[in-house]
Amino acid sequence: MSGPQASPALSALVSAAAEAAATRARTAKIAALAAALAQVPPAQAPIAVGLLLGSPVQGRLGIGWRTVANVRPSPADTASLCIEDVDEAFTALATARGAGSAARRTAALTDLLGRATATEQDFLVRVLTGEMRTGALAGVLTDAIGQAAAVPVAVVRRAAMLSGDLGETARAALAGEDLTRITLTPGVPVQPMLASSAPSVEEAVAALGPVSVEYKLDGARLQVHRVDGVVRAYTRSLAEVTDRVPEIVELVGGFPGGDLVLDGETLTLDADGRARPFQDTMSRFGGRATGDRPLSVSFFDVLYAQDRSLVDAPLSDRHELLQAIVGPALIPGALIPGALIPGDGAVADSAERARAARDTFDAALAAGHEGVVVKALGAPYAAGRRGADWIKVKPVYTFDLVVLAVERGSGRRAGWLSNLHLGARDPQGRFGDAGGFVMVGKTFKGLTDDLLRWQTEYFPTIATGDDGYSLALAPETVVEVAIDGVQRSSRYPGGLALRFARVKRYRIGADVKPAAQADTVDDLLQRLPPRG
Repeated sequence: MSGPQASPALSALVSAAAEAAATRARTAKIAALAAALAQVPPAQAPIAVGLLLGSPVQGRLGIGWRTVANVRPSPADTASLCIEDVDEAFTALATARGAGSAARRTAALTDLLGRATATEQDFLVRVLTGEMRTGALAGVLTDAIGQAAAVPVAVVRRAAMLSGDLGETARAALAGEDLTRITLTPGVPVQPMLASSAPSVEEAVAALGPVSVEYKLDGARLQVHRVDGVVRAYTRSLAEVTDRVPEIVELVGGFPGGDLVLDGETLTLDADGRARPFQDTMSRFGGRATGDRPLSVSFFDVLYAQDRSLVDAPLSDRHELLQAIVGPALIPGALIPGALIPGDGAVADSAERARAARDTFDAALAAGHEGVVVKALGAPYAAGRRGADWIKVKPVYTFDLVVLAVERGSGRRAGWLSNLHLGARDPQGRFGDAGGFVMVGKTFKGLTDDLLRWQTEYFPTIATGDDGYSLALAPETVVEVAIDGVQRSSRYPGGLALRFARVKRYRIGADVKPAAQADTVDDLLQRLPPRG
């Protein structure tokens, strides 16, 4: 291919991704990605963005590690692929249907990987298997698009938020289109506003003025659009799930007014109105609704109503309008005044504000919910952003667990031992030998460079096996892990999984703790939410 619209080499994109992963400096990440994006023709920008984020424009391709292992050929010696070649191969994988489709998919995958160099293969495999682990890369990539297109970053961010499509935003920016004309449109899902975290509700309230303290439900984020009377529902990732939430569609269809865009949370409740386990809610999103576990919904924001976008309006205005629209479906919570009480100018007592917030937090936990989200009443809806105007507060639990195995790292952690396999003591032998350990989860979060360096040097000395991907370890190293909760899961032998597990410290040296004193699987089971 040649000319100004030629598809750029895949190797350039892979190199930029590797360079971005290898540095902790945000400016360096942005520069590396911007340099690559500047060479991409506008029409192919969605392809490039999808590859960098590990989210191909074709969607999920149904390729797992076992499939790749069975067909992965020897890598090519020289780079020859362009990103358009990858897009064509991914389209072939996504559209293969009917008789002979398995053979066609295998042929397409083998041909693509056979034309890729070793580094390109590694990159493509991570895209195909959903193992890119890009984390905050979307934010970095948004800034890189602005730099590549010479468009103010704030303009690019807003366009991406309101369009809900970073790839399409990149195309428009690189094509020189006016991004300021992009606005919220009912029927087009937008990236949800996100919350930062605080260790306590008192700290969260102290950081803001007048606030709304709202229950944080342990359910699924749901964005609901009503256009000309037709209701559609979307998940946090903007996947449409309308046919799986018929009771919510019916509810929103009966709300007053015209076109609407609502933001909320849906979950299943037991007969007493308590939240059922998170998995019970998510089971409704695995296929068509069956009606055996009716969904409840609570709305906490309105983004469009009365024929206008409300994303720039303060939360106080949106909250008042939302209450008039959704009535009893409003999220539970409390409004707490800020430093000045309206009307008399008196200074609100900070201790009283903290007590009111704590009361709401305690009530949320007592009802079986995760915690609260503290929101500044003067803030606009910053779609797609995690800022200081929304602050979530959840209880944090810590457990001392045993490291059973460790996986080799990739990307910036290549060359280090990274992902930990965590085990709890099983003194009764319900999952194996009495006094042994049962795996309850994994984590790679919370590991500093110093911890990565230490475990990379130490764990090989206690390894009992090596399958090339991970090292099995003698069960003797105790690590303190913080979690947000425990949920039922068939993924691990103990029948449970840890929610948002992250490493706090190793129990070594002066703080050593023997594995025989680690927490048990029963200790974790006590944190399971009750069955409905």
